[in-house]
Amino acid sequence: MLSLNATTGSGKSSYGDSAPSPVPPTPTPSASPTASPSPTPTPSASPAPNADYAGRTADRTASVAIAVRDGKAIAYVCDGRTKEAWLRGDVADDGTMRLTSSPKGSTLTGTLAGGRITGAVELPGRTWKFTAAKAVKPSGLYRATARVSGAKVEGGWIVLPDGKQVGIIDRDGEPSAAPSIDPQTGAVTVDGEQLTAKPVVP
Repeated sequence: MLSLNATTGSGKSSYGDSAPSPVPPTPTPSASPTASPSPTPTPSASPAPNADYAGRTADRTASVAIAVRDGKAIAYVCDGRTKEAWLRGDVADDGTMRLTSSPKGSTLTGTLAGGRITGAVELPGRTWKFTAAKAVKPSGLYRATARVSGAKVEGGWIVLPDGKQVGIIDRDGEPSAAPSIDPQTGAVTVDGEQLTAKPVVP
């Protein structure tokens, strides 16, 4: 009997069922680290280029010229008869500007983009919208100051891209239309005296 049981047994141990061998766990593949996207650089604004700009108001009753140098600007607006103003201020890197005059209280706000300045200029009792394109010499802004026949004379001129000129001569606070200058030399005759109008820079 012992011999028969040994050869024909069912494979069960006399000590009971044996525990199955544990199956090693399948390793979970580690996720590849995801690279963080590089932030898109924000383009920095460039300083306003040095240049002169000249143009007319929207209703074409006055003219505006602006000289820009190293982030500073000086502007002149006049109607060629009695209304005028000189304005100064800073030009931001994004091309915006707010220029003011003292003591007259005039203001010019504008934006430089695409080779031109667009905006509005406000004088006491009058507001104009304007566009001033980049000016190529001799176009631009000119000024002369002198004493003529005992009077303090201040003159401002805008030479437009089409060659036309707009300006005012102020004699001791009395404005009037200015005579034309020679845009090549700046020469101008005021009350019989020869003066030189020079390009304006801030």
